[in-house]
Amino acid sequence: MKKLGFGLMRLPCINGDGKNIDLEKVKEMVDLFLAHGYTYFDTAYVYHGGFSEVAFRECVVKRHPRESFTVTTKLPLFPNPDRAGMERMFGESMERLGVDYIDYYWLHALNRGSYQFAVSSGAFDYLRELKAQGKIKHMGFSFHDNAETLDKILTEQPDMEFVQLQLNYLDWEDKGVQSRLCYEVATKHGKPVIVMEPIKGGSLANPVKKVEKMLKDAEPDMSCASWAIRFAASLPNVMVVLSGMSELWQVEDNLSYMDDFKPVTDEEKAILEEAAKELKFAIPCTACRYCTDGCPMNINIPEIFAAYNRMKQDIHKKWEAREKYAEILKTSGSPEDCIGCEQCVNACPQHLEIPKLLSECAGDLG
Repeated sequence: MKKLGFGLMRLPCINGDGKNIDLEKVKEMVDLFLAHGYTYFDTAYVYHGGFSEVAFRECVVKRHPRESFTVTTKLPLFPNPDRAGMERMFGESMERLGVDYIDYYWLHALNRGSYQFAVSSGAFDYLRELKAQGKIKHMGFSFHDNAETLDKILTEQPDMEFVQLQLNYLDWEDKGVQSRLCYEVATKHGKPVIVMEPIKGGSLANPVKKVEKMLKDAEPDMSCASWAIRFAASLPNVMVVLSGMSELWQVEDNLSYMDDFKPVTDEEKAILEEAAKELKFAIPCTACRYCTDGCPMNINIPEIFAAYNRMKQDIHKKWEAREKYAEILKTSGSPEDCIGCEQCVNACPQHLEIPKLLSECAGDLG
């Protein structure tokens, strides 16, 4: 399998409506992706409010032979489903996707808390049953926690076949995310890694000017995003690196260096280590948007955090960030509208204290 995967979390939308996906654009993107011999697509029950799976059916399943692609989707545990709830969500995913079987089926976003629920609710046993019935081909989980927790899960659930990890050169040595340590744990257990967030929600594709200059001086014709994806794809135990593409040019850029993939050299690794030292984010948000789907006040949390981060990275961007913030609020609830329900906190894979951070953003951007 080629090491580039198509992440269906950030698809192009019409008028900024996450549930109104621009299917014609997606068709053009997936056709080019498949034409170059790439096969791996990644979605989830919750992406785009469920419409990511539908878009996959319309753009891929109905238009391409089944043997030409593989698809991953995920069973969310954050609503604490019972067995009937798990069966319902799996059935909905099958219907939305329009397939007779799912190639890879994951438990979604495990951490130490949701792992205990997964065990007590029989979620792992449910995956085993689905595999025995031929409804899924492979089983595993996506993961957001520390290396110790990952080691515990893989020790106690040795038949899980794959692990999806947040991994990028900025988080490689991060004490919270622990990308390197988690990668080493998966490798120790013999579990291939699928990489999510290689560009950290797009932030590594558009870094501060100093980092951009470092990368462009070394490779003038390579995008900043290419450095991040190549870093992850160079790791020997990585099976595929997901890129959440939302524009055709992003597909074209990824293909330009992944078609004839060359691992990062030792010299390039040293450059990325220096780049990581320069990249500091006040709020380590990856713009996964899990927090926004259930927000009762319709607050565009990721975009607000992005404006705040840009201002904190470069004080000269303060007025630009404030203008961006004002633009966001034209179609979004304000941080002052937050009612503190904390559904966003429970949904956040990064474990961010979102209501508190929104208050800080309002203070500096408002």
